[in-house]
Amino acid sequence: MPGSVAAAIPKTERPLTVCLDARLVSGDRGGVEQVIIGLADAFSRLDDGDERYLFLVDPGHSAWLEPHVFGPSSLLTSGGRPALGDDRGGLRRTAGRAVKTAIPRPIRAAIHNHRRVAIVLSDSDGAIEEAGVDVVHFPMQVGFQTAVPTVFAPHDLQHLHFPEFFTKRHVAERESTYRALCERASVVTVMSTYGRDDLMARYGLAPDKILVVPGAATIAANAPLSATEVAETRERLRLPVDFALYPAKAWPHKNHVRLVAALRVLRDQGIDIPLVLTGSQSGREIPVMAEAATRGVDDLIHFVGFVTPQELTALYRMARIMVFPSLFEGWGLPILEAMTADLPLACSTATCLPAITAGAAELFDPTDIGAIAHATSLVWQDENLRKRLIADGRLRASQFSWDRSARMFRACYRKLGNRCLSADDSTLLDAPPLA
Repeated sequence: MPGSVAAAIPKTERPLTVCLDARLVSGDRGGVEQVIIGLADAFSRLDDGDERYLFLVDPGHSAWLEPHVFGPSSLLTSGGRPALGDDRGGLRRTAGRAVKTAIPRPIRAAIHNHRRVAIVLSDSDGAIEEAGVDVVHFPMQVGFQTAVPTVFAPHDLQHLHFPEFFTKRHVAERESTYRALCERASVVTVMSTYGRDDLMARYGLAPDKILVVPGAATIAANAPLSATEVAETRERLRLPVDFALYPAKAWPHKNHVRLVAALRVLRDQGIDIPLVLTGSQSGREIPVMAEAATRGVDDLIHFVGFVTPQELTALYRMARIMVFPSLFEGWGLPILEAMTADLPLACSTATCLPAITAGAAELFDPTDIGAIAHATSLVWQDENLRKRLIADGRLRASQFSWDRSARMFRACYRKLGNRCLSADDSTLLDAPPLA
């Protein structure tokens, strides 16, 4: 992205100060953690503006972010509320005090039946106000009340599409929280046109309140790995020589069980494909392994648990293919990671995934076990197809970068902070979404 025009923006007496809420425990929110890392690294490298970027962290929970915060970026320690372990963290539960938003009747009923979880947004602990923050960005599905203009990222509305994957209590919490934060936000941001259209349809948000800012691959922010380091990772994780990779916690919507069933279909055809699964599972792997044992393919499944960014980079280099059978995604960062790492992809047709891949993947219906098996076998066995997918994927991934995303957000922040916009800022805000 060009930046020369932005440098000509008249400087104000005080730099625009933006705070991004990064209060999480590393490993608990894989995708969101990668988003914050990608943005932090990109903001830290911007040298053509006078903004400063603060990343709000809880005491003792910043090591994961520190290597990516430098230059105009720095850490801001919160007032000590517990770090956010799931998407209900940072909220105060108050019996009978639901946030007053336009909640649909079924969700109001859920809240009525579970009054102990009715919530109000917590107040700011004062850290951002004391730091003179002009705009606060909530890149997770949580936030707090503040008079400072806010940008909120709900990411997706999966709980409305697949309520069976959530408890009624969790659906009620999400609805009241998301709607309250969307209502209070100056700008609501999503990563895809699918997400934008879903928010407009489900929440009735005006299109000019929603900004589509795509994600990108974060592996570029990781240090390059030597062949020795890759080999050491293979030995440490006890990986097979050849394998398919699926980097995802075994949440129900990630569709691990159907993928395991597809491995059985392939075994019956004489094709054995070892499958490596990542993520801190916390017991979620138990039904997956039970399914694998029932179908007689448990010897093909390799859970390696939580991996570091460097280990994940090594896995991308070692894998033969990636399979991504998810039933629902607000974006799908591993898709871009795979394409950036020259890893050919068999991918679900769910939600925004076809728009992200744009022809650079072998697509399949994630509800059809036979279709999953067929697409996986094609990419696994056809070397010419893999070469084509690698080339197409590399070209598609090159269109996304955290630098571009950061500049889009910076333009948004400048607008909310009543700063002058450069020609580049206006172009970015007016550009059609990439996916």
